Amino acid sequence: MDGALIELDGVEKVFDVRRRTGFLRRERRRVRAVDGISFTVARGEMVGYIGPNGAGKSTTIKMLTGILTPSGGRLRVAGIDPSRDRIRLAHRIGVVFGQRTTLWWDLPLIDSYRLAHRMYRIPDARYRENLDRCVELLELGALLDVPVRQLSLGQRMRGDIAAALLHDPEVLYLDEPTIGLDVVSRTRVRGFLRELNAERGTTVLLTTHDLQDIEQLCSRVMVIDHGRLMYDGPPAGLHEAGESERVLVVDLEREFPPVEVAAPARVVRVAGPRQWLAFPASQSAAPLVARIAAAYPLVDLSVREPDIEAVIARMYAGQSPGGAGVVPGARGSQAAVGE
Repeated sequence: MDGALIELDGVEKVFDVRRRTGFLRRERRRVRAVDGISFTVARGEMVGYIGPNGAGKSTTIKMLTGILTPSGGRLRVAGIDPSRDRIRLAHRIGVVFGQRTTLWWDLPLIDSYRLAHRMYRIPDARYRENLDRCVELLELGALLDVPVRQLSLGQRMRGDIAAALLHDPEVLYLDEPTIGLDVVSRTRVRGFLRELNAERGTTVLLTTHDLQDIEQLCSRVMVIDHGRLMYDGPPAGLHEAGESERVLVVDLEREFPPVEVAAPARVVRVAGPRQWLAFPASQSAAPLVARIAAAYPLVDLSVREPDIEAVIARMYAGQSPGGAGVVPGARGSQAAVGE
């Protein structure tokens, strides 16, 4: 594809896993963590790459960065084979692993940035410009002289994102960047990523378990499960393909019978003055809230987002209408051989 920065064509990753099955007997199991995935990502795209635990997301990211070598297929990032030219590729990508830090644990945050300055050979003027920008937008000024081990999870995550961007990467891989963050930190990180993409055209591939990250940042989402690509399209289409629902939780002044709402919304639970109403995730909650507020004494409300695993389970269960974005294919396979 013209302008493609990331290209995967039939990429596979197979691991040999051995486990004891009896006295003097072992079983060798070949596990396909990634099973023939093909897709491209254009320059400047922000793409969500989601799926349940063990689906193959992190394995894909590790192949894209050169940490792992594919078992089959063709993979290119900025025209480079990651596993063959990892050092050259490192100057063109940035990576943030949510559960692992690239910062030096016992050193002040600023020292990790100075080390990146030297390692990537960033011109002095560009380093200062990028550092000042990240410090301002991610609110890191008061943290620069604090040892990394003393930072909270949210502070460290913001520090990791800044470190990944000091050398002006063309593509940024974010593996669970908002995991464990509070609402304020998540909002700050999302705003920074939107601005980064708009101003510099940085390509972003984001893996997350938070559907709000996808809906607020990405115009495209890919769903992977058991190593195969199940869906590739807009976030709204994902909800339609999985027939997912959001839940509106309303607290009334006193106990009422189930509130009267028009289909497709419906009451799914009543417990005293609190009621739970399900409605399609692709629809806005505003009309439903307005109808309830006009007819009942409303005290409080909240909206619960659908769970990614539940959406994918419904897609697999055949409850999907088979939208255009759904990628057909069976689950990844495992072959066992006794020894």
